[in-house]
Amino acid sequence: MSALSFLVMLTIGTDTFVVAPLLPTLTNAYGNDPAVAGWMVSAYAVGYAVFALLAGPISDRLDRRTVLVCGLVAFAALTAACALAPSFRCMVTLRFAAGVAAAFVTPQIWASIPVLVPPNRILRTMGYATAGLSIAQMVGVPIGSFLAAWTWHAPFLVIGAFALGVAGVARVLLPTMPAPGGSSRTARTGTYATLLKAPTAPSLFLGYLLFQTGNFTSFSFIGTWLTTGFGLSVAQIGAAVVPLGAANAVGSLFGSRLADTLGPENSRRLAIGALVALYAVLPFAPSLAVAVALLSAIFLIGGFVFPVFMVTMQGLTTTARGTVSALTNSTMYVGTTVGGVIGGFLITRFPGYHGISVVVIGLLALSLACFRNADRAASRTAEGNAPADEGVRGCVAAARGLAGGKQASGCPAGPGR
Repeated sequence: MSALSFLVMLTIGTDTFVVAPLLPTLTNAYGNDPAVAGWMVSAYAVGYAVFALLAGPISDRLDRRTVLVCGLVAFAALTAACALAPSFRCMVTLRFAAGVAAAFVTPQIWASIPVLVPPNRILRTMGYATAGLSIAQMVGVPIGSFLAAWTWHAPFLVIGAFALGVAGVARVLLPTMPAPGGSSRTARTGTYATLLKAPTAPSLFLGYLLFQTGNFTSFSFIGTWLTTGFGLSVAQIGAAVVPLGAANAVGSLFGSRLADTLGPENSRRLAIGALVALYAVLPFAPSLAVAVALLSAIFLIGGFVFPVFMVTMQGLTTTARGTVSALTNSTMYVGTTVGGVIGGFLITRFPGYHGISVVVIGLLALSLACFRNADRAASRTAEGNAPADEGVRGCVAAARGLAGGKQASGCPAGPGR
């Protein structure tokens, strides 16, 4: 499961991130205003965010392997089609459609891990999945940038072919996972209503939205900043991204032991506090080497904290994991959408990276406040001041501690365990 999770997330991650370093090239190719170039990033995110809300409940009532494989095949075709986009409008449309296909893919990975993996390996396996996203930045994005130096069409064709191959691997390696449940509209909307009744859920999702909005406000225009601030070409941007992806992968693969020791509350506080400090310094980087070092530290911390977020969210319920995964990922891509728009405005209205850093610091501070509110709600629930139904128990277990990767007391095991 670790290898498959890595491959799937590597595929989706490469396609998610490949447009960011290509923005200057694509802007020139289509002749559009740099201020709206971020929509090539945001369109993918909009498609994902909107349709993930449907994909989650649907996948909870179908075989997860079938949903995953079909989603990957559609994703492969649509990504390859981006290579043929004759205009900015067509590219935005195809990126939107690719996001829709991806919305049916990644939630299956996050939902399958707690079902197929022993409890004491869940956080580690989620780290492997997160590492797939990291390696996408370290290897996939630079390769895409190097290919784009030849022709910008090539990265989309290569990613599409790779996604088709991963679909075949998933069809062979992933076991069938049929899920019970009805398919009525009432059942689908009821799942979300029940999920969001958990005392910590609103604050957790709002905090996660604010965190990811800040994250993608920053990331979407790193390539643009490196071009305007340090004069890098598209191929040089790809080389500069390598240490960022490496740092993110290290945080994802080796941060689980530290997260187990600290617990999720302290892990989030430590990570967000460190990110605020780094973003306060980043705009003043005197050289490319210093800028890359600071960005690498930011990505290291991001790799450390992301699996903690995913374990916390999966703790909200044991019976609708696809819905939780979809809502979590949809929340992330709403943040990506907003971040792409905000970043495009800030990078053109303020010198260097100053405007982006100030806004990101504010968003991170607000997200930390939301997570602290969720922690307080979890404490009140644990003390018996709130009803302890199944979803609440899972939420308390996740919010109070990772319990060393073991199943929390009083929290029923998920299907397949």
